[in-house]
Amino acid sequence: MDEQRRAAVETWLRGASGDPALAIIGAVLLSGGAIQQNWAIDVEHRGSVEAWVLRTDNAATLAVSLPRAAEYRLLQAAQAAGVTVPEPLFLCEDATVAGAPFFVMRRVKGIAAGYRVVKSELLGGGRVALAEALGQELARIHSIRPPRPDLAFLGDAPADAARAFIAAQRAALDRQHAPRPAIEWGLRHLEREAPAPVPAVLTHNDFRTGNLMLDEQGVTAVLDWEFAAWGDGHADLGWLCAKCWRFGNLAQEAGGIGPRAALYAGYGGVDDASVRWWELAAHIRWAVIAVDQAARHISGTEPNLELALTGHIVPELELEILRMTGVPDA
Repeated sequence: MDEQRRAAVETWLRGASGDPALAIIGAVLLSGGAIQQNWAIDVEHRGSVEAWVLRTDNAATLAVSLPRAAEYRLLQAAQAAGVTVPEPLFLCEDATVAGAPFFVMRRVKGIAAGYRVVKSELLGGGRVALAEALGQELARIHSIRPPRPDLAFLGDAPADAARAFIAAQRAALDRQHAPRPAIEWGLRHLEREAPAPVPAVLTHNDFRTGNLMLDEQGVTAVLDWEFAAWGDGHADLGWLCAKCWRFGNLAQEAGGIGPRAALYAGYGGVDDASVRWWELAAHIRWAVIAVDQAARHISGTEPNLELALTGHIVPELELEILRMTGVPDA
């Protein structure tokens, strides 16, 4: 964070916090965050040093990503529902302060990096206990249901989340120039096996290893709410269980962290067939996102190494789609 930007943020925070003596004494850009920037800032505030995070837009964004004001209000709603989230502190919608809208939340301790999380036998009191805790967090998220005036920016809930998902993914593929028959095959399979509609709930839509802050006691924060929407709660369970988010620890089906059965138990019981449907949908969704991100680089409109590398995961996802749909020898 350059000095000009830091000074502007500091001045704004003095007004927002009501502390004219507030001072930013440290600011470090945190790793990760392909779509958003997260700055760890240490602040002298009312006689003590506090650890906060400033979250704002990165250069490369996705059209489906919610703006920071929406994400801030989602954190407020989640906190009120008992979900373990970083405490939301201040929201700045004035882009002139830091170059883009931002919000500030309290910084929490823990480990989020997927490759580290899946190797640990100690986080959250062990694999079974942690998987159960993740199920409980999802149950709290899904207790938030429309209509909610404070979440009006999410729009109307879909009457049939499964059919809406298929239509959205097919439209996204149609915008691409290269055919993707394996993904189309997967979408057709989903169409034939679509579950019956269920009442809509708030879905996090990126509840996975890597977006969960954990320590030896359990979950310290559910992060990255920028893709939240009204939908079928089974979608979050399927996304977490997708093989692509197990970080190589395939035997632990709940995000490479723990057993699927423990996740289900913590949630309070689920329709396994619906979760499996959404698990296939998760691989298709991630493949479509990867195709889109690679296209942004290849087209020359947004040259970016991370976008280019994301395209290399598409064949692996296509192979998994074929396996999950029962294609022989896939």
